[in-house]
Amino acid sequence: MKYPFDVQEEVFKKLIVTAQNTQWGRQYRYSDIKSIKDFQERVPVSSYEQIFPYIDRTIKGEANLLWPSETKWFAKSSGTTNSRSKFIPVSFEALNECHYKGGKDMLSIFVNNNPETKIFAGKSLAIGGSNQVNSFNDNSNSYYGDVSAVIMKNLPFWAQFIRTPSLEIALMENWEEKLEKISSSTINENVTNIAGVPTWTLVLLKRILEITGKKNIQEVWPNLELFVHGAVSFAPYKEEFKRLIPSGSMKYLETYNASEGFFGIQDTSDGDDMLLMLDYGIFYEFIPMEDFESENPKTLLLSEVEVGKNYAMVISTNGGLWRYKIGDTVKFTSTNPFRIKISGRTKHYINAFGEEVIIENAEAAITKACKETGAIVVNFTAAPVYMSEGKRGGHEWIIEFSNTPDNLNYFIKVLDQTLREINSDYDAKRHKDLALVAPIVHAVAEGTFYNWMKRRGKLGGQNKVPRLSNNREYIDDILGMVLAV
Repeated sequence: MKYPFDVQEEVFKKLIVTAQNTQWGRQYRYSDIKSIKDFQERVPVSSYEQIFPYIDRTIKGEANLLWPSETKWFAKSSGTTNSRSKFIPVSFEALNECHYKGGKDMLSIFVNNNPETKIFAGKSLAIGGSNQVNSFNDNSNSYYGDVSAVIMKNLPFWAQFIRTPSLEIALMENWEEKLEKISSSTINENVTNIAGVPTWTLVLLKRILEITGKKNIQEVWPNLELFVHGAVSFAPYKEEFKRLIPSGSMKYLETYNASEGFFGIQDTSDGDDMLLMLDYGIFYEFIPMEDFESENPKTLLLSEVEVGKNYAMVISTNGGLWRYKIGDTVKFTSTNPFRIKISGRTKHYINAFGEEVIIENAEAAITKACKETGAIVVNFTAAPVYMSEGKRGGHEWIIEFSNTPDNLNYFIKVLDQTLREINSDYDAKRHKDLALVAPIVHAVAEGTFYNWMKRRGKLGGQNKVPRLSNNREYIDDILGMVLAV
């Protein structure tokens, strides 16, 4: 927090020196790099597809390609930005100096802000993914799974005593079977904190209430006081969590822990932004979104970013990712210290008519519409309605409510009006229905998104419902499924 630029300079130098004798380091002459400017001029900004040949060879057993230490673990991404799974290398250093350091800092920050906490008197319920032996090469000693599973599998033995359920259950691959096992094996534990993706955590909590017959989660776990969440915005889910856990002392803490690294921790009790963690072996650069599609986009350093602007994040890591576009966009809420909010995905937006609606806009509008109408949203997705002969374009939403709005038409009006207030491009296209007409909203039955994700083989773990898409692939698939019932 005090010396962000010095810390990042130190991380940068350590990364370059450590990797100079790898194949990648020799290819880009890391031994000659004297400055960050040299690095930026010499090493290209890379997508997953561009760096994949090196990752693929590492998976198959080759060593010293991207990073010098042995890499036998790979975090499998949920593949929300494209249908193919991604396998992110997780080195020993990435585990210990990034992911585990992030976990320790998160607990330290929470305890510092809440000195009266009793979370260590009970157990942590971690809702993660599954891992399995890597099947790319029968002779390789490498494994893959959701990043949560990789972290759990490698935890020191003593950490297993303060978490639940057992590792055997936590790493089960079949989500529905795992859901039942987690529910039955944890209801009699003294759970004081939960960590997981909000969507799947809600599914678990509701199942636990079904099994126990209790009215709320407080009756099951009276000492529960903390939910650590990430991966998706918590705003649309907060009211549902409050309904299920009606405790005035319940705390919620956001982290930004991705397959590629642990980037941020909510460090204040009264804010909803996250401190960017600068000493985890990750060197950061940022592409202004207006330059993102450029062939050779200019990247900015921490010293050059501005509050409120939308940036695509580029990272170089102690796992061997070099100037890698992770696919997330962030906005800085502060530059002293550096705090961020996740604003969306570089490929998850709607811009069919120049309206440039990003996930942050959609979540803010959904949250406002819920507040105005007493609704509680479980899941949603949206896509464009293309112009056709005699018809203007628009946006079509599928929304699953656990508490339906008092008046759906008013909900739609607030949703639309909020988007107009926070996005001038959307407002211009909506002016007098110039290019966009009012949004269409389909309120679907509870369980719709769960069933859709199940059909796609995307249940549980780090899998996320795509919030926005610039084409109709997802929305037409869901509507087809709903109409077929």
